[in-house]
Order: sequence, then C-alpha cells, then structure tokens
Amino acid sequence: MTSGKSHPRPHLHLAVALADAGAHPAAWREPGARPDELFTARYWADQVAEAERGLLDLVTFEDGLGMQSSLPDRPDERTDRVRGRLDAGLLAARVAPLTRRIGLLPTAVATHTEPFHLSKAVATLDYISAGRAGLQVTVSPRPDVADHFGRRSLTDPAPGETLPDLLDEAADYVEAVRRLWDSWEDDAEIRDAATGRFVDREKLHYIDFEGRHFSVRGPSITPRPPQGQPLVAIPAHGAEGWTLAGRAADLAFVAPHSDAEAATAVAGVRSAQQQAGRGDEPLHVLADLTVYLDDSHAAAVERLSRLDEAAGGLGADIDGYGFGYGAPGSGRGTAEVFAGTPADLADLLLAWQHAGLSGFRLHPGVLAHDLPAIVDGLVPELQRRGVYRRGYDEGSLRARFGLARPVNRYALSGS
Repeated sequence: MTSGKSHPRPHLHLAVALADAGAHPAAWREPGARPDELFTARYWADQVAEAERGLLDLVTFEDGLGMQSSLPDRPDERTDRVRGRLDAGLLAARVAPLTRRIGLLPTAVATHTEPFHLSKAVATLDYISAGRAGLQVTVSPRPDVADHFGRRSLTDPAPGETLPDLLDEAADYVEAVRRLWDSWEDDAEIRDAATGRFVDREKLHYIDFEGRHFSVRGPSITPRPPQGQPLVAIPAHGAEGWTLAGRAADLAFVAPHSDAEAATAVAGVRSAQQQAGRGDEPLHVLADLTVYLDDSHAAAVERLSRLDEAAGGLGADIDGYGFGYGAPGSGRGTAEVFAGTPADLADLLLAWQHAGLSGFRLHPGVLAHDLPAIVDGLVPELQRRGVYRRGYDEGSLRARFGLARPVNRYALSGS
C-alpha cells in the first residue's frame, strides 16, 4: 500500500552548446549576431557570461580540426556560412577567470591529438576555473582532417582506422587522460622551503598505459586537478556512441526525437555501462535539442522558416564526430529541432525527463536571440515549476552533478 505522498521531481540539468553564431547556418546574418566579433575573446566571454546569468550547469565549446561543412565526410565550397573557428581549449581558459560558477567543457578530437597534451591542458583549466573544468571527447573520420596531420590515411582506411576502431581508440584516449590526472597524488607537493623539498617524488607515478593504439608512460607534469577527475562528456548520437559513453563518460549527450527514443538511448547507454563494468558508477544522460524560442509558436516557426530560406534550405553545418552526429539528408543534424515558446519547451523537457534523462544540452539556433530566451524565458519557467535551481551551490562541477571527488587510483593501490 502506498502512502499517497508525491515525490518531488528531481531538478533538471541544463547545458548549452556554443558554436559560431548559433546552431543554424544562417545565424550569423541575424540582427545582433556580431559576425565581425566571432574571432574575439569578448564575443565568447559574453556568451558564457549570459549562460552563467541563467544559472546553467555548463557550456560546451564546439570544435573540430577541419573547416565547418554541410557535408559529413568532406569540406564543402560554401562561402555563405561561418567558416573558421578559435581553439576551444584556449577559449575556455580565456573565459574561466571571467566567470565564477558555470562549468567549461572544451572539445577535443581524440583521433588526432595526444592524451598527454590534453590531460595537462584540462588540468590547467581546472586550476584556472577552481574546479569547473571538463572535456568533450569526439573523433573525426574525415579524410581531409587526417591529411592535416599526415600520420594516417582515412581515405582508404587500413585495419584499425575504421569508425569502430576510432571509437575504441577514443576509449583508450580517455583512460590514458584519466590515469595522467591521477599520476600525481593529492599531497605530492610538499612546498617546504626550510628543507628545500617541493615535491615528494614517491607520490608521482608512471601510468605505463599500453593500448592497441598508443602507449603513454607518464607521469603528467601538472599536479592532480582540483576535482581529481574533471568531467568527461561524450556526444553519443547513435548506438556506437552509446557504447563509447558507457565505457568512458561521466556525461553522455544523446539525440532522441521523442520520449520513446530518449528511453531507448538511456537504456542503450546504461547497457553499455554495465557491459563495461561501470554499472555502479554515476553517469548522467542529457538529450541534445536545437531550440528556437519566441513569444508564440507561430513566431518561432516563422523565424526558423526564414532562417532556412536564407541558408538555401540545405540543412545545418555538421562536424563529423563519428558518433552518428549529422548525416546526409538530416536537415539540421541529428538533434531534434524545437520551435515554440519557453513554456512549450518546458513541457517537452519535463515529458522527456521521465525517460530517465538527467537533463538537456540546448543548442541555441541563433545565439543572439535564443540564448537570452533560454535565460530569461525557459529558466524562469522551470523555476516556477520547481524543477530548476534559483542559485548556484558552492562546490565543483563534479559536485553539481552529484559526483564525489574520486580517490586517486595510485594512492589507493600504493603503486
């Protein structure tokens, strides 16, 4: 027999993906889009400050190693869309001292970058931000991107360079990064001027990582980050992405088009997590949504239609992450597109939350319009419904997601 008492709905987590002038390829042509400032620090600092004003959990800085394209596997020749971008990691480091609470997750492409370099960059970001750093890990199957580096050919991939292999490599990549973050014990730095001992060398550890794709000895040259382990996010827009997220992620970004698909994606990630032996570890699943918000449904739909017409009706630019993200003929990538009012969006978020989602990562169609609409429209609506915070709690980004600071694996093992 039940008590009849209702249980409060858990609060939603909200993130925002920052890319160019917005998710829509014609966003840069909209009023207030500031296309002449897209390659300035001020522009990006303003976007993150706006997201922090809305009490959002985190922002992801979208990035890649090839020019943006409307094609999934190669560059296009379009000149009517934003082309070129600043480095996500450097942007996150630049805005970190200008913000106080919001999480900062730059994107790294595991296929062509080194885990050692990335581990110390994100550890540094965690220090600069006082425990608000994370990392979004992607892969790139694009042959033109491989040609920038000259170490592998993806035009006619050899064994070990197919998409499943790239994803397997990404899992190894994350494992190596995590071990490097642990390669300094928390009390390895002594800083004793009287004895002249700055560091206890016995508390720095070789990680001796050996995988199919690379090996890393370690230790890192950067002490263990304030969070111990900054958050790792995986854009898991398909079954192969679910597998990688289950193996390696703290946050998984899935791309359902309905509450039923959301339930399927959550189940897929959870199954992969169990198979990877991580069933007892917290892993949050957030759904990606591209949003166009206005005072009325009709106004939002009309604006989206006008943007589509301005873009030539050929769909969104897509970065070929290799996680099912963006596909030929998909229109605007694989993420669901919502056009309507903030109240209507709140209804959708709460309906989909029942599928097991922890929250949502929103892709503003036009940053100049839709990010303020999220902050001033959606967030207050969710607050009125009692499902969103009214202020930031103290603590790290991990703590915000209910993740404990992990024990250092090498201190635990004594190796």
